[in-house]
Amino acid sequence: MTAETRKLPAGFGRLWTAQTVSSLGDGVSQAAMPLLALTLTRDPMALAVVTAAGTLPWLLFGVLGGVLVDRWEHRRTMWVTDAARAALIAVPAVAAVLDALSIPLLAAVAFLLGLGGLFFDTAATAFLPDLLRRDPALLERANSRLRGAQTAMFGFAGPPAGSALLALGRAFPLLADAVSFVLSALLVRTLPAVPRPVPEARESLLRQARAGASYVFGDRLLLGLALRPAVGNVAFLAVETVLALFAHERLGIDTYGYGLLLTAEATGGLLGTGAASALGRRLGTGTALTCTAVVEGLAVLGLAAAPNPYAAGLALAVCGAGMGATMVLGPSLRQAIVPAHLMGRVASTSRMLAMCAAPVGAFLGGWLATAYDIRTPLYAAGALLLTMTAVTASMTGNRRVEAALAASAPAAAPVI
Repeated sequence: MTAETRKLPAGFGRLWTAQTVSSLGDGVSQAAMPLLALTLTRDPMALAVVTAAGTLPWLLFGVLGGVLVDRWEHRRTMWVTDAARAALIAVPAVAAVLDALSIPLLAAVAFLLGLGGLFFDTAATAFLPDLLRRDPALLERANSRLRGAQTAMFGFAGPPAGSALLALGRAFPLLADAVSFVLSALLVRTLPAVPRPVPEARESLLRQARAGASYVFGDRLLLGLALRPAVGNVAFLAVETVLALFAHERLGIDTYGYGLLLTAEATGGLLGTGAASALGRRLGTGTALTCTAVVEGLAVLGLAAAPNPYAAGLALAVCGAGMGATMVLGPSLRQAIVPAHLMGRVASTSRMLAMCAAPVGAFLGGWLATAYDIRTPLYAAGALLLTMTAVTASMTGNRRVEAALAASAPAAAPVI
């Protein structure tokens, strides 16, 4: 029986359900938190503090968090983290009922939720290849379903639900997110146990963090996979920073139309996640990753040159499709080739690089738009994406991918 015809194990269904429920809750709170902050202040810097607080844990503790996840049992890490996040998000909900909400409280909660997300996401990334016996085809199928559900819940269903619940009262969206964390924790708690890797000799956190980072930077394939989202974040944040202004000034799009633009991108992302596995099988994972990078770069250039909203929406949908496929193929390949005892550190190092690149892109986009023209950040982003493709194409080519999969194959057990 081939990998393409084998079924995903029953435990994956519970993991998928848990992450889908949690993504819906995250989408609700993602929409509600900035609106809650707006009820307290109109100071842009104060609002920025609440938004930035959620990203700080990845910047401050990303690699060290990966070390701890590699030391801990992954299933327990996930459900304990979700239980803690449920209790945490209930704090501002109670404060809202008591009319005691404040910007410092929201910022602190956002920071701690981000820290919980660091542990949960890293543990989930490390748990999935163990659950699926590191089967590359099954990993692609599983990540496609996980990413598709996350996009649908976080990008489509969650934000309008959050806005609607906020209309009922400030506590309602936060309580909804708390319930989602509880349900996720209960589902994850029932997942099957998976064999744990042989523990390494106990070393300091810093030494083990350095070993994880060195493993990424010392392997050309893993480095190429890490550079894709890092450079991509510089480009995409440069676009995102000026997109609303570009849509308003150059395309004549109002607030409602801007929402439709973002929906077009999310729709493309869903299509890309669904097509990723087939694309990888037909072209090979390495060639597929190169093609999706080219598609993203050309789509951003198309967006920059778009003469009307319809062309812009099409360009964003195509870009979203490329991003969706990339976000399935890249992590699936990493999960298939990285040793189990390093998975947390490798995943968190790659994620930290991507998170650190985001502020650079935001600053770059704002500076280019101020110094030159509102379209300049878009042209620069497209050029950067295509340059990155030329640099990383050989690093993530089919031959290198096949060699890495062959080298990791002895550690994989057949699934029946």
